[in-house]
Amino acid sequence: MKKYFIFLYSIVGYLLSLSTLTFLILWVYPWGFMGFYIDNPIIKIELNPILVDAMLLLFFALQHSLMARSFFKDGLLKNVSNAVKSATYSVASSICLILIFYFWQPLDGYAWNIQDGFLSWSMSTLYITGWVIAFLATFIIDHFELFGLHQGYRALKNIPEPEINFQINYFYKYIRHPIQAGTLIGLWATPSMSYTHLLLSVGMSIYVLIGLYYEEKSLISTFGKEYSDYIKNTPMLVPFIKRK
Repeated sequence: MKKYFIFLYSIVGYLLSLSTLTFLILWVYPWGFMGFYIDNPIIKIELNPILVDAMLLLFFALQHSLMARSFFKDGLLKNVSNAVKSATYSVASSICLILIFYFWQPLDGYAWNIQDGFLSWSMSTLYITGWVIAFLATFIIDHFELFGLHQGYRALKNIPEPEINFQINYFYKYIRHPIQAGTLIGLWATPSMSYTHLLLSVGMSIYVLIGLYYEEKSLISTFGKEYSDYIKNTPMLVPFIKRK
């Protein structure tokens, strides 16, 4: 019975992740059909909006960073399966995003606001392209493994954990982190960049770059020279830029 609960838990974590990330893509862009979005909050909090938003970003960053570290996975959760660890991370990450959606506070003014014309269409196209790249990249490295569903299925079927193999396919031949690159494009490529949106984009970008620093260290520790050579030959986020 336990393995069925673990599999169900992994399904819940996967669906929550998929739902909140999809909503994030819609929430950060000024779509006309959205009932509320980043510049049109659900509630108004009588506190400094920059303070509220900064605390939400800090909470998001701490959750992602601490739960990804070995002291959490191999310390606090050392006696639970990989399926439970992955599902718990997905659920916690989704809760953090939900808190951002619900409590994010607006700021007055715009960094830029392009209403129509070729540049507006170009920015919108780039925005969609960025999120598509990030989404497709998850399947290149195993989408269902990334979000914990495969771990739950292996627990259900008593399948042992597979060996980790280093592979370079598709987008990964040109940049090392296409998921993060696509996410950064999606955060910044918008014809309407309010200061509310700008604060989110700056905060998320800082988190992504810091996260990549630690992720690269982890990947070098896991794959050794193989990944070190990959770093030498492949740019991190921008393709066709060779390291000197």
